[in-house]
Amino acid sequence: MPTTIDGPKAIRALRRADPVLGDLMKVVGPLRLDVKSTTSVFAVLSEAIVYQQLNGRAAETIHARVLAACGADLDGLTARMVLRTSDEALRGAGLSGAKLASLRDLAAHDESGELPTIADVDAMDDDEIVERLTAVRGIGRWTAHMFLIFRLGRPDVLPIDDYGVRRAFGLVYRRDMPTPKELAAHGEMWAPYRTVASWYLWRALELP
Repeated sequence: MPTTIDGPKAIRALRRADPVLGDLMKVVGPLRLDVKSTTSVFAVLSEAIVYQQLNGRAAETIHARVLAACGADLDGLTARMVLRTSDEALRGAGLSGAKLASLRDLAAHDESGELPTIADVDAMDDDEIVERLTAVRGIGRWTAHMFLIFRLGRPDVLPIDDYGVRRAFGLVYRRDMPTPKELAAHGEMWAPYRTVASWYLWRALELP
């Protein structure tokens, strides 16, 4: 799904608010935020749980095995699939005990109606979505922020726990890497386009 962020408008506003960030934007160029189509909150979060603390190839392999163990296709898992699959099968697919517990908790939240659907999140503000998602075992604030940015295209999200954003901030502003609290304080000037500022900071790490 395409981002709903007005890139040129956001860039103009951020350049006025923060000239240092504005200089970075001139070097990087236009906003190219890729927002992925999402039909299932459960499928996205279950994939996030599997991928935690793994590199790309290993995570892809284990995720494919979990899908196969549950009888799912590439559209992703459902709570019913997880609940009817044994612990032994899921552990055999490569899930650690902690990830298995998280996946079970996610399925329980979905079955009870506590996990919002895509239709639900469309009517929810960012803070409410973060609160609902982080109620699930193994889903932290960083994962919720990534969901807001790369699945929903929300324009004003600052992932203050993201190491890359914090490291890039230190490089761009020629200072020590900020704490999450310090980054949040500086980021107030970027509202309501903190997602755009974050995207440009990520790009700073790719520059020579």
